[in-house]
Amino acid sequence: MTSWFFDSSRQPLTSAAHQASQQFQIRAATATDLTGISQIIAESFHSQTGFWGWAFPLLRLGIYEDFRNRLLSPAPHHICLVAIDTTITGANNLVGTVELGLRFHNSWKQDGRSFPYLSNLAVDEKYRRNGVASKLLLSCEKLCHEWGFKDLYLHVLEDNYQARQLYFKLGYRMHKVESNWNLFFLKRSRQILLHKHLSADSPD
Repeated sequence: MTSWFFDSSRQPLTSAAHQASQQFQIRAATATDLTGISQIIAESFHSQTGFWGWAFPLLRLGIYEDFRNRLLSPAPHHICLVAIDTTITGANNLVGTVELGLRFHNSWKQDGRSFPYLSNLAVDEKYRRNGVASKLLLSCEKLCHEWGFKDLYLHVLEDNYQARQLYFKLGYRMHKVESNWNLFFLKRSRQILLHKHLSADSPD
């Protein structure tokens, strides 16, 4: 896989914030990151209590295998990025992850083209609200520019207000609310497809 590396310092900051920004660096995931990636994603999207508690190890294993297969056979425009805490040495310094790839969907495909799509954005609970997710998203925007794309899409759950606030702050706007009659009976939140038109200049 291409060895991408991104400096986490993106803009002028106060001294305290600047030090915090230097704590995290973004790079492409490797096979050695699979355990950390699967753990963070499993904890972010699946409960470890109640009915799903017993199934958590199986869910984590499934995530591990999915990522392992994608890393072994990467598509031309696909990458998994990870955020690293540079103040920690060893295997436990992975604190966040995101995937960027191309997707086709009849409801938002234009002229037969594919579009960059973000998925599996997850941050270790101990590191949330420290700018990790923003740095991962900005790194994806930089890659989109390098790939020659001007638009970026992602889904967010309608009731995930914290994530929606982050995306709106970074310039994402609502593109479509996904409707499915099964969601009503399953009492699940609807998905919102968000879109961001990238500026002519890539993120610094």
